[in-house]
Amino acid sequence: MERIRLLYHGSRTPTLFMLLCGLVCAVLLWDQGHVPGLSLWLLGLVFLAVLRLTQVAAFSRAAPARQAHPRWHRLFMLGAAVSGCVLAVGAVTLVPADLFFLQAMVFGLVAAAIISASVAYAVSLPAFLSFALPCLGPAMGYLLLSPHPLLQGWGLLAGILLAGLMVVAWQVNRLVLRNLLRRFQNLALIQHLEEAKARAEGLNHQLAREVEQRRRAERELRAARDELEERVELRTRELAQAGHALSESEERLALALEASGLGLWDWNLETDEVHHSRLKEIFGIEPAAVTGVIRHLRPRLHPDDLPALRRALVEHLKGLSDGYCIEYRVRHADGHWMWIEDRGRAVERDASGKVLRMIGTRRDISQWKSREEEQRLSAMVFEAASEGIVILDADYRVLMVNRAYSEVTGYRLEDVQGRRLAELGDNRDLHRQYQAIYAELERHGHWQGELMDTRKNGELYPQWLQLNVVRDRQGRVSHVVAFFADLTARREAEERLRYLTHYDELTGLANRVLFMERLHEAGQRARHEGRRVALLHLDLDRFKLLNDSLGHEVADQLLRQMSHRLLQAVPEADTVARLSGDEFAVILDAYTSLSALARIAGRLLAKLRVPMTIGDHELVVSASMGISLMPENAREISTLVSQAGMAMRHAKHLGGNTFQFFTDNLHARTVERLQLENQLRKSIEQGQLEVFYQPKLCLADDSINSAEALVRWRCPEQGLVSPGEFIALAEETGLIGPIGEFMLRTACRQAREWQLQGLADLRVSVNISVHQLRQGNLVRLIHEVLEETGLPPRLLELELTESQLLDNVESVISIFRQLRELGVKLAIDDFGTGYSSLSYLKRFPVDYVKIDQTFVRDLSHGGEDAAITRAIIAMAHSLGLKVVAEGVETQEQMDFLKLQRCDEIQGYLISRPVEAPAFASLLREQAALCS
Repeated sequence: MERIRLLYHGSRTPTLFMLLCGLVCAVLLWDQGHVPGLSLWLLGLVFLAVLRLTQVAAFSRAAPARQAHPRWHRLFMLGAAVSGCVLAVGAVTLVPADLFFLQAMVFGLVAAAIISASVAYAVSLPAFLSFALPCLGPAMGYLLLSPHPLLQGWGLLAGILLAGLMVVAWQVNRLVLRNLLRRFQNLALIQHLEEAKARAEGLNHQLAREVEQRRRAERELRAARDELEERVELRTRELAQAGHALSESEERLALALEASGLGLWDWNLETDEVHHSRLKEIFGIEPAAVTGVIRHLRPRLHPDDLPALRRALVEHLKGLSDGYCIEYRVRHADGHWMWIEDRGRAVERDASGKVLRMIGTRRDISQWKSREEEQRLSAMVFEAASEGIVILDADYRVLMVNRAYSEVTGYRLEDVQGRRLAELGDNRDLHRQYQAIYAELERHGHWQGELMDTRKNGELYPQWLQLNVVRDRQGRVSHVVAFFADLTARREAEERLRYLTHYDELTGLANRVLFMERLHEAGQRARHEGRRVALLHLDLDRFKLLNDSLGHEVADQLLRQMSHRLLQAVPEADTVARLSGDEFAVILDAYTSLSALARIAGRLLAKLRVPMTIGDHELVVSASMGISLMPENAREISTLVSQAGMAMRHAKHLGGNTFQFFTDNLHARTVERLQLENQLRKSIEQGQLEVFYQPKLCLADDSINSAEALVRWRCPEQGLVSPGEFIALAEETGLIGPIGEFMLRTACRQAREWQLQGLADLRVSVNISVHQLRQGNLVRLIHEVLEETGLPPRLLELELTESQLLDNVESVISIFRQLRELGVKLAIDDFGTGYSSLSYLKRFPVDYVKIDQTFVRDLSHGGEDAAITRAIIAMAHSLGLKVVAEGVETQEQMDFLKLQRCDEIQGYLISRPVEAPAFASLLREQAALCS
């Protein structure tokens, strides 16, 4: 590092000198015709000089630690080599070969620069060689090989110069190395001398302090000796006095021990010998029978107390506690367990700190332990009691309260201690009541009853209070014990029970019980006063669907808002009640006219239809209303309620969002509907249902390749009943489930029979209802039917209307995928009449789309239905679906559909729905034509 520092510090002057020589050479050679080369060489020389000087400045600014980095040495070697190469290039290429004067001047200047740099770089032989060899080697070789004798002479001179410079560099390097070593040795010697001087000064200071400490210690020893002599003399006098006092104290101690029942013990831990007093009185054992603690007393200890006793004794023996104190059980001589309190202290230790002797006392605390346990149990019962307990003194001032009292009243013990209960509040009536209570206590010794007391926060609450007087042995009143209970919860429960008996908990409206009471009262007024009563029975439309899709919480909020709207819409109502679920009733007492009643009903329905926001949902909910009048329609309350419900159901059957007055005709239609329902139930049980089949024509080859199964009811009284008359009733009553299963089994069995007869591999279509989807067993049922009948799954097609798909999209998609895995074909019926989006259609795994007959019926090339039909076909084909058009009745319709590349058609043009034998005849006719 020191050599690198010397190199950098000594390189500034050679660099400047080299630059100066280069400038002089450039001036001398300027007129020789090598201006471009000379300029380029001079520019490189100047740039190199500036770069070297910048490097020297950077090294000087760097910290000593960074100057030691190897890169500085490498950079210097590189710069020296480049400097030598630049001088060599100038000497070789720029000096003319035939002008001795210029050669002498230029070579002399270059040699001067070389000598200056070589002497400065001789500090380090590698640095010298990195400069001298690139500088003189190439130039010397070039000059010696030149054909000019003069240049050869200069080359020989360059060799002599290189040899001389190497000798000089070797000598300089040796001198520098020797000087550096001597310098470092001198520095090390100086540092060693300074350290020795510092150590010597430290030893001198330490010696001075020790001398001063020794003198101070001698003075303190002399003072301590004088003080010790005085204290010995004083202690001697005190011992004499203490001896006299000790004898007196021993006498008093013996008397005190005798009176207190304490027994003394003295235990020698080395021999385990123990000496004790009152052993017979405490343990019932003769003193001669117990001479050792470990040998004789330890076997009598209770096993549960032995670990605690050992732990307390060991802690004291180790010096971790000031004294030894423990309570434990010992078996008495007569066999019962007794509690002992043992106290002791180590009084003698050896040199290592081991305890040799202990002295202590023991006493029987069995009675005290029994009283302590009784007090603990009493305190536990007192605090754990659910009722408030207050203990008063003879002057009715509070001594103690339990936790239940504080929780009920808010008063803590420090708030009420020393005060009378009557003084806790500002209730004057309560003060008078307590005066009467005190008088009753003095006469009878107890009192109980109900009071209205005040909590700490000023709140009044009902209280059941019981007071009992406690007397001492002389019969005087010592204490009064008060027990009380907070009746607030009981009163609230009673009020809550009374409220729930007559009002709906969710909406706050009258419930069915209060509704019937109010209706009976209104009926009584109508009969006695000649007034008229109107009963409005409301049911929310599609509430079950909303409840299933959005959840009970949203449904409950909806019912609360509807209840609030009902109250606002009919302020003139006598009673607004919620009967059950989404059914409400309104009693209008003394309405004026039917038109006024109709206006009220319309206003009510309009109010209910107003959009409402519940959470993130904006809902529009309508209602169906039935109205029955008294006495126009009914004289009895039960009849009035039944008629209003009948009118409501008729309004709902009409599509909802309307109201209907009860009429005799409505009653007749209701009875007829009930009879039809009963007959339909019997028809299912008695096998009156039949399956008809309507063929589907494949437009690609004009062949019948499939058929749709349609149910028919052959009633013995009415003959063949149209599906339009009983399918809706079956959907409403849930009978569509067994009807759908009957159709599925019959159609699959019939298709399998046709296949076995060799008529055709006919695909049969069966309609599926929402009720069957909701039951959750559709996939299992179809799998079971296919296995029973043996029909290949590819020959079964299930149809579901577009509106039914949106009932529960995710569930329907899941069921459809399971059916698709079975191999069953799936179709969307009545497509175009629902509200499904293309995104839904893309997600449903269906095979066929059936265009509703309403679009086919008015089909013409220029009509809107034609455009819709054309769009449906194109859209279905783009999604990879096949299209079936139903309701085809004319050849023109068929031609249009065939032109639009519709896949299949069905309708009266092909055939009406026919029974199985007639359909088999159609298949045979088709087979005959094909053959």
